[in-house]
Amino acid sequence: MNHEISAIIGIGTAVPDYRLEQDETAHRLAQALHAYPDSARWAKRLFKQCGVKTRYTCEPNLLEPSDSCRYFSLAANHLVPTTKERMAMYKQQSVPIAFRAAQKALKDSQIQSSEITHLITVSCTGQFLPGLDTLLVKELGLRETVNRIPLNFLGCAAGLKAICLSKELIQHDRHAKVLIVTVELCTLHIQPSTAREALFGASFFGDGASACVVASSMAGSRPASFELGTSHSVLLPGCAEEMVWEVGNYGFDLYLSTKIPKLIREFIPEQIERLQGSDALPSLWAIHPGGKGIIDVLEEVYSLDKEQTGPSRTILERYGNMSSATILFVLDEMRKQLINNLADKTSGIALAFGPGLTCEMIQISYIPAAASAIAELKDETYA
Repeated sequence: MNHEISAIIGIGTAVPDYRLEQDETAHRLAQALHAYPDSARWAKRLFKQCGVKTRYTCEPNLLEPSDSCRYFSLAANHLVPTTKERMAMYKQQSVPIAFRAAQKALKDSQIQSSEITHLITVSCTGQFLPGLDTLLVKELGLRETVNRIPLNFLGCAAGLKAICLSKELIQHDRHAKVLIVTVELCTLHIQPSTAREALFGASFFGDGASACVVASSMAGSRPASFELGTSHSVLLPGCAEEMVWEVGNYGFDLYLSTKIPKLIREFIPEQIERLQGSDALPSLWAIHPGGKGIIDVLEEVYSLDKEQTGPSRTILERYGNMSSATILFVLDEMRKQLINNLADKTSGIALAFGPGLTCEMIQISYIPAAASAIAELKDETYA
């Protein structure tokens, strides 16, 4: 088999226009729960402690007062959005932000859309057919013969799964150039509820889209990139009920166990050891911020410093958990910091968790660009 080294050579991110301020959103939710004081107190505590300050949403109704928000109000005269309504909003809103993220990734990679051989689209917060992949082919000007691979309803780990899959595609064909586009509109599934599980999910999920181009690391002169190394995927035993995402009549019903950080502490060190072998622990840690507790436990187990977990915490604070789209936000933030610090080649690991309980992980290496390319990218990313 060809062992061509592949790399993420371009990244793009995008969010909807509407921003949710965490303190203000918690206040409005507590108002909606005024008849249920225990739930209101629980919601306020969750919103304060989850590590999120701002998030973005495609749904302007989520910014309205509590008595007119169809996603918060428990009043009998309010019609909660049905799954059909939510999917109509998803179809309308997902394509534009996915397109913006993909455009940015293509520009960043200096790859023309006509050169893309594979398109991997990722989402778990909505579905329609013909799908996102078919619309992006037209909108982005991709070839009609591009190999389309939709990864649907795989949860938070799917963005990293797509990256691992793209590496395998390039191993088989060094001329392949893969565009990955993820889009998640998580806030569409917020539901009026007094249940702690529903309030937990409502406290830190946000909307966003991300994209990247993966190609041979030798595919010309590029800005700073992440070379992709060995990957590892594992389904953790006895954890199937700890993260559940099902289709309901009023959106998708999410259950996240409070035991997930504990399970990660129990099972993940062995899996990271399998991936790393006898190699020393990496310097870079691109952790999908599925929740503050996940970052906390990995920071504690591996004695990571604040700089190492900084990109994950920054993205959680500014955007919340955007499911599969989040890992590329983290890698983009990490790259900006490494460029700003004039860092040399540095080894790392990216990891994400999803329903199952599944874990995807891959070795990465930050490769700095030439000085002129660094200056150009800094101008663009900090403008």
